[in-house]
Amino acid sequence: MANSVIVMGVAGCGKSSLGRALAVALHCPLIEGDEFHSAISNDKMRRGIALDDADRADWLDLLGEQLRAHPERVVLTCSALKRSYRDQLRLASPGLKFAFLRIDPVHAMQRVSARASAHLFPPSLVASQFEALESPEGEPGVLVLNATAPLDQIVEAVVTWTTSTTDAA
Repeated sequence: MANSVIVMGVAGCGKSSLGRALAVALHCPLIEGDEFHSAISNDKMRRGIALDDADRADWLDLLGEQLRAHPERVVLTCSALKRSYRDQLRLASPGLKFAFLRIDPVHAMQRVSARASAHLFPPSLVASQFEALESPEGEPGVLVLNATAPLDQIVEAVVTWTTSTTDAA
């Protein structure tokens, strides 16, 4: 059975861009995790209020349901900032892999600031993402990627990794 992949990282790392390209390359559905935030969470983010564990609990449950509803390979974009979040998602999809787009705060802020003003996530929340991030480096089933590398190179690395028989990240 093909493993599903979560494209993860802080705001501005390129989750949506990689997710779209990866879903095409792997010939599988894409689930945009941001589409499953509650109206209350969306409102909080638009007002510059960082989400906490309680805000993310139902969201993670919904993402787990989405993973279970797609037993075939699927690409899911999700910040997955904490180990407990990743573990919860792993329970929903055995063999789940995480493509971690590592980026520094300066580049993340530049990217988020360059987005359209109607975007859900304001630049004022970038620092809170780094504060919440528990790096997945060293966890099983995680590939660490340079978020500032060319997209085609990142896609190629993830496709090679997800289609290989080993889990050497």
